[in-house]
Amino acid sequence: MALLSSYAGLFPLVTPLAHAAQLQQRTLALSSNLADATNVSYAISFSGQSGGVVGSIRLQLCTENPFPGTPCTAPAGLDMRSAMLASQTNMTGFTVVTSATPNEVTLTRAALIATPGISTYVLQGIANPSQTGTIYGRLETFASSDVTGPSHDAGGLAISISPSGVQIQTYVPPFLIFCIGSTINGHDCSSASGNYIDFGVLSAETTATSHTLLVVATNDDYGYSISAAGTTLTSGINIIPALTNPDVSRKGVANSTPSFGSDPTDIGLGQPTAQYNQSNSYKFASGDVLASYNQPDNFRIFSVNYIVNVAKSQAAGVYVTTLTYVAVASY
Repeated sequence: MALLSSYAGLFPLVTPLAHAAQLQQRTLALSSNLADATNVSYAISFSGQSGGVVGSIRLQLCTENPFPGTPCTAPAGLDMRSAMLASQTNMTGFTVVTSATPNEVTLTRAALIATPGISTYVLQGIANPSQTGTIYGRLETFASSDVTGPSHDAGGLAISISPSGVQIQTYVPPFLIFCIGSTINGHDCSSASGNYIDFGVLSAETTATSHTLLVVATNDDYGYSISAAGTTLTSGINIIPALTNPDVSRKGVANSTPSFGSDPTDIGLGQPTAQYNQSNSYKFASGDVLASYNQPDNFRIFSVNYIVNVAKSQAAGVYVTTLTYVAVASY
C-alpha cells in the first residue's frame, strides 16, 4: 500500500440541535417488595428534567436492563393495568391512562413547561411480579401527551422482588461498556468488527476518507471520557504531518469538504469535545479527549472520521500508524 499525503485528521461530527437530559435523583420505592403482593404502592421520584414542555410520563418495568428504547420483557405476574394516581407533587396535573400493557403506566396532561426540582408520583393498586430478583425500571418524559415522539428526558431504575419472609441486600455494580469497530450492529458490542483501514493508492485529486465507530455506556456518577493515542502516518523516517490545530481538508492546493460521517446517535447524551465537533474541520493530537459526558449515560454511538490527502512532494512509501482508543470512567 503506497500512501502519499499532506496530512491526516480526525473529525467527530456536528452536535444535534437539541438534547434531552438524564433524570437525576431517581427512586422507585415499593410499599412491599414481596413477590405476588397485591395492592402495592409504587412511589416514583426524580429531578433534573430539562427545559421545554412535558405532556406525559411513562414507567416501564422490564426483566432485561434499565435502558429506555431497548427490548423490554414484562416480569411474570406484574400487573400495573389498574394503577391509580394517589398523589403528585411539583410537576402536577397528570392523570393515569388506562393501559392494556401489564408492565407499563402512563401519566398524561396538557403539555406544560417542565417544572424544575424533585417531582413525586405515588401509584396504588399494583400487583407485584411473581418472579424474584432484580427488576429494571425505565422512566421517560415526553413533550407529547401520549408518550409519542422522542423522549424528553430519561433514566433507569432498579427494584428487588423478594420471596415472602426473606430480607435481602442488593448492590448495583459499576460498569463501563466500550467497543470500537468499522461496523457495529446498533450498540451490540458483540457484533463489532474491523480494526484495519486501507486507504489504498491516493492521488492529488482525491481525499481518502474512512471511519471508526465507538460505542460507550456507563452508570458512573461522573460519566466517561474517550481519548485517542498514537502517531500520524509514517514510513521509515518519513512522516505525514498531523493537523494539530483544526483545519479544513486541502487536497493538492485547493480546499475540499468531503461529505461523509454521521452525528452521534442512540439514546445516550455524550457529545464530542469542542475541537472535534466542528463541521468540515479536522484535527488530531495524541492524547486528546474526543468525546465525554459528566453523568451516567445510556448507549451512545460516535463516528470518528479520517481523511488523508496527497502531496506530490511527499516521499513514496508504505505509511502506517496505530491508534489506541481509551474510555475512562471514575468509580
